[in-house]
Amino acid sequence: MMLMGWKDLDTLISEVDIVLEVVEARNPLATRCGRVERLVQKKGKDLVLVLNKCDLVPSRVCRSWVEYLKSSEGVTALCFSSKIRETVRELKRTIRTLAVSSPVLVAVVGYPKVGKSSLINALKGRSSASTSPYPGSPGYTKVSQRYKIGPGIYLVDTPGVIPVHHEDVVELQLRAQPIDRIRNVLALASKLINFILSNNRYAFVEAYNIDESDPLRIMEELAKSRGWFAGKDREPNVFEAARAIIRDYLRGKIRMYVPPPNMT
Repeated sequence: MMLMGWKDLDTLISEVDIVLEVVEARNPLATRCGRVERLVQKKGKDLVLVLNKCDLVPSRVCRSWVEYLKSSEGVTALCFSSKIRETVRELKRTIRTLAVSSPVLVAVVGYPKVGKSSLINALKGRSSASTSPYPGSPGYTKVSQRYKIGPGIYLVDTPGVIPVHHEDVVELQLRAQPIDRIRNVLALASKLINFILSNNRYAFVEAYNIDESDPLRIMEELAKSRGWFAGKDREPNVFEAARAIIRDYLRGKIRMYVPPPNMT
C-alpha cells in the first residue's frame, strides 16, 4: 500500500482549487482528517465534506449529519453514493457552484477505503479507475492522476493519508493495512464488534443470525457456521472469522451507523 506523504499532500492542496474530503457516512467524524482540513483552510481552498456510501445509512441520518456539520462548523457537506445518481449530480452542481474560474482543479482526499476511486468513477461516468473495498488490494491508488469530469473541471485522485496520531481509532486501524497483515486481528475485531454493537445491538443477528454479545463467542459461532476449523482438535478458526467480520464491515454487509449529536 502506498500512501501520500504530508509534504506531497501539502503541495497537492496548494495546487488545487477545491478539495473533496471523502468520509464514511456511517461514521463521519472518525473518518475525517483534521490535519487535512486545517491545511485546506490555511491555504484558502474550498472544502467539501463528502459523506460517502450514504446508501448504507437511513437518508434522514445522512441529512442530519449534513445539517449538523453546517450548523456546528459551517462545513459544506453532502450525502453521496455512486449507486444513487442524484447524489452524483448534486456533487457536480456543488463543484460548479464553487468554481469561480476556469480551469478548476479538484482534489479528492481521504483515508484508505472510504470510496475515493468509486467517487471518481461516478463523476467521470465510467469505471476507468480500479476499485476494491479492502485495504492493500488492487483498488489502492498508487499515484496521482488527473481526470476531466466536465468542461474546465479536472479531478485529481490521491492516495489516502492515515496520520500516526490516530492509530487508536478503530475505523482507521481497519484501513491502515491489508486485512491479512493486521497484527492482533482478534483484538481489533473484538474492538470493532463492541463498537458495532454499541450502535446496533442486532447487527450480528441481521448479518449472520448470531444472537451473542461477547466478541469471542460471535467469532466462534461465525467460524462454526462457515465450517472454519483449525488444528487436530477442530477448534473454531476465530482468526478467519475475525478477518471475515472486518471485511464484511468494510463492504457494508454489517449494518451500523453513528447518529449525529443533533439527532433525536
